[in-house]
Amino acid sequence: MSLSASPFSESAILSESAVVTRLRAAGCVFAEDEAQLLISTARTPTELAAMVERRVVGLPLEHVLGWAEFCGRRIAVDPGVFVPRRRTEFLARQAGQVVGAVHRSAGRTVVVDLCCGSGAVGAALAAALDGIELHAADIDPAAVRCARRNVAAAGGRVYEGDLYQPLPASLRGRVDVLVANAPYVPTESIGLLPAEARVHEPWVALDGGADGLEVQRRVAAAAPLWLAPGGHLLLETSERQAPLTVEVFARAGLIPRVASCDELGATVVVGTEPVRARVAARVGGPAVEADGEIT
Repeated sequence: MSLSASPFSESAILSESAVVTRLRAAGCVFAEDEAQLLISTARTPTELAAMVERRVVGLPLEHVLGWAEFCGRRIAVDPGVFVPRRRTEFLARQAGQVVGAVHRSAGRTVVVDLCCGSGAVGAALAAALDGIELHAADIDPAAVRCARRNVAAAGGRVYEGDLYQPLPASLRGRVDVLVANAPYVPTESIGLLPAEARVHEPWVALDGGADGLEVQRRVAAAAPLWLAPGGHLLLETSERQAPLTVEVFARAGLIPRVASCDELGATVVVGTEPVRARVAARVGGPAVEADGEIT
């Protein structure tokens, strides 16, 4: 894109070639593409210069722009908020397929986007599917503020708190699709992440504990309390960790399967709550089958 296509004139402080040169010198691999995005987003030459400087010193491009592209939509992303990755589009697509199947067999579908960050997955689902009841939650206040802009526009509600804690009790046993991009980077591996992530994104959105599965275990263990019979939990994970995530799902009583996408380098584990689910944990008593037989 030429500078003449930008919101300001040829006499701008920085030419497009100058922007590309600055970005390339700072190590930006896709300098030309980034320059076009910065130029098209900036409203004045002064704002463009400031945006280029922020990018040159290492801020994630999405934080500089104020948005990230996700599933063909612009998702607002504030500084300090986890940036939705392109691979997570596969999680959204898998969740969309599950929601679509539930839609065909039932009425209004209840969807919860846990560890929602900017709310990108929930917002994408709401945009692609009519008539879902969308709820989202995150422990990070900055993420919640950002998600409320994205999810509220889609007719959903966002809550602040640790995992399930802030969700309305009325959702227990009613959630058809529970989707979570819970952190799964082992603590000792965070230092190996690109500086854009480890410096500018919250550790709570990255740190999955010693083996990367700590938050996944908590999500899966409590999922049967919230899922409707036949409901689904979807978690993004890594290819290497997928077998362990499958074990986590099985221990929680979910029926797991693994889906992967080579193009995006993405792996998702999908767990289904059996229709004849044991509900001992829900009622605090002996294990009771769905038909009422005590075992």
